[in-house]
Formats: sequence, structure tokens, C-alpha cells
Amino acid sequence: MATNQTNDADRQVVVWSETRLQGLARSFGAAFTSVFRGWGHGYGRLAESHAASVAGDALVAVALAGSLFFSVPSTEARSNVALYLLITLAPFAVIGPFLGRVYDRSPGSYRAGLAISALGRIAVCVGLVLTIDSFWLFPFAFLSLVLSRFHGISRASVLPVVVRNADELIDANARLARAGVIAGAIVVPIGAGLEVVLGATSVLVFAMVVYLVSAVSAIQLPSVARPSTPSAKRRRPHVPRRVRLARFATAGVRFLNGYLVLLIAFSLRDADSSFGSLAVLLGAAGLGYFLSAWAAPAIGSWVREEPMVVGALAVIAIAAFVGAQLDSLTAAAVLVAAAGFAWGTAKFAFDGLMHTTVPERDRARAFTNAETIFQIAWVFGALIPVLPFWPRELGLFSAGVVALVIQVAYVSLVLIPHAEVRRQTSDVRPQASEPVDPGAEPLGVLDLL
Repeated sequence: MATNQTNDADRQVVVWSETRLQGLARSFGAAFTSVFRGWGHGYGRLAESHAASVAGDALVAVALAGSLFFSVPSTEARSNVALYLLITLAPFAVIGPFLGRVYDRSPGSYRAGLAISALGRIAVCVGLVLTIDSFWLFPFAFLSLVLSRFHGISRASVLPVVVRNADELIDANARLARAGVIAGAIVVPIGAGLEVVLGATSVLVFAMVVYLVSAVSAIQLPSVARPSTPSAKRRRPHVPRRVRLARFATAGVRFLNGYLVLLIAFSLRDADSSFGSLAVLLGAAGLGYFLSAWAAPAIGSWVREEPMVVGALAVIAIAAFVGAQLDSLTAAAVLVAAAGFAWGTAKFAFDGLMHTTVPERDRARAFTNAETIFQIAWVFGALIPVLPFWPRELGLFSAGVVALVIQVAYVSLVLIPHAEVRRQTSDVRPQASEPVDPGAEPLGVLDLL
């Protein structure tokens, strides 16, 4: 009798637990849907695919971190990271010249691009499982980066198609970023635990499953075709001067972001810090980017995109100058979080400016060009701390100075002239017969960056 009562009590506990878990799952699903489906089914599927893609990339990074960074001496770690960074330039050399044109001329190819990038990374993970302890790790890492960039450009190109209201693009893009950061934050601790207990192979198998989710969500995207112009002559995309200058300043933020993250990472590595310290650093960078995804839409409702980029440069300058005076893991985490916040704010502002000012027929190629410039800027910034005997304090002070120089140059070239033009046009109305082409201003050196 007592045994039966005990069994009944156990069953009641199990039923209660299942009910509670189902309730939590429903609540999570409702919150998930409210965030991901804010702009319809197409946006929801895009967000799901992007979140899974970011999570998979994070897991691959966890799997490779030990091989590239912590399992080898400091000098070899610098060599490995330098080679890896140089390899990251190659994806844009491969996909940059033609991917934008493919999307311009084949309007229905966005969905295929997202699915192919995810399925391709599953194949790459299989290759990494077989070769992670050999030199072949680097070619497979290259392929992973190519496909990751493929996904990023596809996502950026399809976003204005599934979110038609240009005024909502910054908010929609920020929500995508939040989804990616949340997904990464969920899987990285799991991946780190698998790395410690079972090794890198288990993390890569987990990444395959996550990439499969990304591919399935991409395949389920509704048709997002838009009018095609296959007969148009090949030409440079029309990008207004204010966008070109914003691209230069945003590339400066990206340069400093890569520089600061690697500078702090190697300072911890040289101090014989543990893998946990690097995890804290990466988590802080993700947190900063996540906070920018919440803050950027609110900031964008008060100021235009260009002042947001200027503010991002100011955040990096202040963080670098303050960080040079402090030397602790907490200070390092705050500094890297500030760099992540600055990069996210500048990127969301630039994307919003691109979506609202660049003609739709030129947008895919313009995004490809911008992503190429940003990635090159990040790599060159990250390569500098790879050099041995680069003092941390001098490096941080230099970063603050560079941020201020870029800020002054950008304000002088964009904000002051635009304020003067607005003041003049408020008194003198332009003739209707003389339209002004925003991209017709003469090109300078900074316009070409």
C-alpha cells in the first residue's frame, strides 16, 4: 500500500513537472513568436534562420578556439590567429565581385542563398571533424567563413523585401541582431561544456544540428521576388555621398572593434589566463552588441543615422582612454562590451541609412561592397595586436586617439556641411527645374573608402 502511494505521488510530481514545462514552453514560444513574427511570416522565418546561423557560427568558434588559441604556446597562437585573420579576407575576394549582381539579376535567389549557406556549413563541420588537428583546419575554416558571409549578405539583401516600411528597418534589423545574440548566448555555454567534457568533435556535431534548423527555416521562407532588371547595363551602384562617408566612419568603428578585442584577448593570453577568461571576454562583446540592438531603435527615433555613428566613435574613445588606466578582467570585459555596443550602434545606423537612401536596384551590390570594407577594416584592426610586444596601455591610448581623429574628420565632412546646407535651403528654395542628385558631388579620398 505504501509503495502504491509512493508511486502515485511520483506520478503526480512527474505530471506536474510536465505541465509546468509545457506551460513554460508555450510562454517561451509566444514570446519567441511575438519577437520574430512582428513583420509577418517572411520576417519570422528570416529571423529563425539568422538566429540558428549565428548560433552555429558561435559553436564552430568554440570548437576552434582551443586549437587556434589556448592549446598552443603564445607565439604559435599569434601565428595561428594571424593566418586565420588573413584567411577571413578571402571570402570577400571570392563572393564580393559577383554575389551582389547575382541577387540583383535573380530576384528569387535569396531563399536559395540562405539555405545553401547553412547546408554548406554542415558539410564544412563534417570536414572539420575529420581534420581538426591538422593543417586542413584552415581551408575548412575558410569555407566556413565564405558561407557565413554568404548568409550575411543574403540576409541583408532580403530584409528590405520582407519589411517594406523603410522607417521600420532599423528596428527590424535590431530585432534580428537580438535573436542572433540570444541564440548564441544559449548555445555557447552548452558548446563550452561539450568542449570540456567530450571535445571539439561533439561541439561540431551540435553545430550541424543547429545549421540544419537554419536551412529548414530558410527553405520555408515565402516567395520574396521583386522586379528584376536583367537588361540593365553593368554599372557601379548609385550610393549617395553621405552614405559613402558614413561607410568610412562605420569602417573606422569596425577597425577599432577588431583592434580592441584582439588587444585585450592577447593581453589575457600573455598573462596565462584561462579559457574562462576568454569566454567572459566574448560574452561581454556579445552583451555589448545585444544592448546596442535594444538601444539603436530608441536612439534612431530621436536622432538621424550620422550622429549615431559619431556617438559610437565617442563611446570607443572614452572606453579606450578609461581602459588604459585600469588592468583587470572586469575592466577588460567592460571595454570589450563598449566596443561591441559601439559597433552595433554604428552598424544599425549605417544599415538604416543604406536602406532609406540607396535605390533598391543597387542595394545588394552596395551592401556587398560595404560588408567587404567592414570585414577588411576588422581584420586589419585585429592584425595589429597580433604583433608581439605591443604594449596594452599604449595600444588603448592609440585606439582612443584614432577614434577621435575619425570622429573629427567625419563631423567636418558630413554634419557641419549638412547643417550649413539645411540653413541655407531654409532661406533659399531650390528651383524645381534643377534637381539635386545626392550622389553627384565630386569624389574625394574619403568617399572612395
